[in-house]
Amino acid sequence: MKKIGVILSGCGFLDGAEIQEAVLTLLAIDRAGAEAVCLAPDIPQHHVVNHLTGEIMAGESRNVLAESARITRGSITALNGLDLPEIDALVLPGGYGAAKNLSDFAFKGVDCQINPHVAAAVQACYDAGKPLGFICISPVIAAKVLGTESIDLTIGNDPETAEALEALGAKHIDCPVWNTVVSSRGAVVSTPAYMLGPTIGDVAKGIEKLIGDIVRLI
Repeated sequence: MKKIGVILSGCGFLDGAEIQEAVLTLLAIDRAGAEAVCLAPDIPQHHVVNHLTGEIMAGESRNVLAESARITRGSITALNGLDLPEIDALVLPGGYGAAKNLSDFAFKGVDCQINPHVAAAVQACYDAGKPLGFICISPVIAAKVLGTESIDLTIGNDPETAEALEALGAKHIDCPVWNTVVSSRGAVVSTPAYMLGPTIGDVAKGIEKLIGDIVRLI
């Protein structure tokens, strides 16, 4: 059975992983006959957001690994414990956690830094020819880590984010929510998901196609 690593960034789209994207990713992996290996960095979240009001909860703190475990029913490993030969591919769902916890793109844009364990996992998979999947806003991580590789990526059609990807060295390709972009260089696949939406059904189509592309590339 093929094993696909899934890097999560917390629990909840405003300060962690987009839950629907994460669950759809896990479902698509299972339906494709593969096994998900869930991972997250063992670090504090940048901040905690009340998802009912959208307000930042001053004084509260949460851990990315512990919060991600909510989505995976506890079956998750700290990213720094990843044994690369254990997985055949790697996928990063979106949510603001990708831009706040796995990186600081939400605050620094093209001058962002990527969590070193995330960057190392992405680079190692790319160098080993293992497929990489990026969902929603997470292609900014691919662009930052792999910018010198001139890979093709999509975040849908948002001009500002697309411009940032290209400034980092990637080539942005507009894409509808139900489709994917498979890079002409390297085994890299991306889909817009909730960068476009509008519904969970629409997002599911793109994520299922992304996982199908990933499995075929393994």
